[in-house]
Amino acid sequence: MAKGNIPADFDFENLPNYNAVLEKLNKRKDPKHLIMGNGFSMAYDHKIFSYNALYDFIEKLEDPILSKLFKVINTKNFELVMQQLDYFIVIAEAFDTDKKLTQKLKGANSKLRSSLIDAITDLHPEHVFEIAEEKSEKCAAFLNEFLEKDGKVFTTNYDLLMYWVLMRNNATKGIDGFGKEVLNPQGVKRGAEPELSDLYWGKNKDDQTVFFVHGTLPIFDTGIEIIKEVYDSEHYLLQNVKERLDKKEYPIFVTAGNGEEKLKHIMHNRYLSFCYEELTKIEGSLISFGFNFGSYDEHIIDAINKAAKQGGTPKDGRRLWSVYIGVYSKQDLDHIKEIQEKFKCKVNVYNARTAPIWN
Repeated sequence: MAKGNIPADFDFENLPNYNAVLEKLNKRKDPKHLIMGNGFSMAYDHKIFSYNALYDFIEKLEDPILSKLFKVINTKNFELVMQQLDYFIVIAEAFDTDKKLTQKLKGANSKLRSSLIDAITDLHPEHVFEIAEEKSEKCAAFLNEFLEKDGKVFTTNYDLLMYWVLMRNNATKGIDGFGKEVLNPQGVKRGAEPELSDLYWGKNKDDQTVFFVHGTLPIFDTGIEIIKEVYDSEHYLLQNVKERLDKKEYPIFVTAGNGEEKLKHIMHNRYLSFCYEELTKIEGSLISFGFNFGSYDEHIIDAINKAAKQGGTPKDGRRLWSVYIGVYSKQDLDHIKEIQEKFKCKVNVYNARTAPIWN
């Protein structure tokens, strides 16, 4: 297919399957990369990771302002609600003379963001071993197809699924940039047992291959360091995350509405901005799975276009040449046809239903 030119009459039934895409790309010398959205988590369990599940959780909070907002905007899409809230606040700041409405809206905005984190945490599987071993191994093989061939994996998901899979299957190429520091180097030289710090981000970022572009549950910004919560001898990882939430410590999460607001949030955090910048530097080809490139994802399309315009020539291949977008339905395919001109690289599509993620 020519760049930006998926034929209007191209039918969903004629889409190539995932293995055909891999076979084609593996014949090339260029690296291939992966970007995943919520479809990755929904493919594991849509009852937990769908918008409906999150909406139902927050509805049970019985917060009057949040309930009114969802009814007025008439959607269960959190990104749309947050985007509309941002608009409401701007309008209220201009016309609300006594600022009472503005404060209510800002309070609702804050409540919705924190409630979203609480919902994801409470609905989440409790620990890594709740994922069946065969599913975990299958997913690890899917991810390692990229990681073990000099590719990078980007995700906009907040949950622990990918992290769990990589850790459980000892995916040595899945490097998230975190590491521990030895706190007593002089003592170690004299034969003492090393005392290790928390997991800090930065020490291994030059080798990083896994990027949580919108943040994730176990990563926190202390204001000085970016740290990652870990298992300990007494608690599962998610239990430790919940303890931090109870203390009003919140993980790094990009929950703003539209792409512009998301990008602002990203650029104000050094971990997120690093992940985003790495996406703008990829070369070769990018495969997407469970990522619909909707109106809230313009910043991701911008990053892809920066990668596509790095320079280079067809001989050296030092730029992103193509994107392969996984679609689940005719509606998804029609959407990609409508937006394909936004991309500055060759646009291809494949049948996402054929990708062996969990089965």
